[in-house]
Amino acid sequence: MELLQEVANISGKPGLYRIVKPGRVGVIVESLDAARKREMVNANAKVSVLKEISVYTENVNESRPLGEIFQSIRKAHGEKVDFDTKNASNKQFFDFFETVLPDYDRERVYATDVKKIINWYNILSEHLPEAFVEKVESDDSKVVND
Repeated sequence: MELLQEVANISGKPGLYRIVKPGRVGVIVESLDAARKREMVNANAKVSVLKEISVYTENVNESRPLGEIFQSIRKAHGEKVDFDTKNASNKQFFDFFETVLPDYDRERVYATDVKKIINWYNILSEHLPEAFVEKVESDDSKVVND
């Protein structure tokens, strides 16, 4: 899930954005949708890189990285989460999330957080599926003598 280092959420803007490169007054991003629109985001904007986001767990000193949660969703639900985020109740969000991260902190994780995670997962799965490819180390370093 190393590609999460290049993907960001911008406060006040829907969807996810791939960070293209830094500029003088901000950062150039490309939307992760069919349009692939590029724009400059001001340095004052709140940009959250997905690699740096984690979710609280019941253990106060521990949190789970978003990449691990996405992998759990992938294993449990496949390439697309078929969940009606617009009409679901808070209980439905929490029931879903419990299947993915059973030890999440029920006091500090909100239904809106779960909704974002589901939406972000579906966006990444559709527009950046390579983010879910596990990095495999090669065995070139091993030498076999017969």
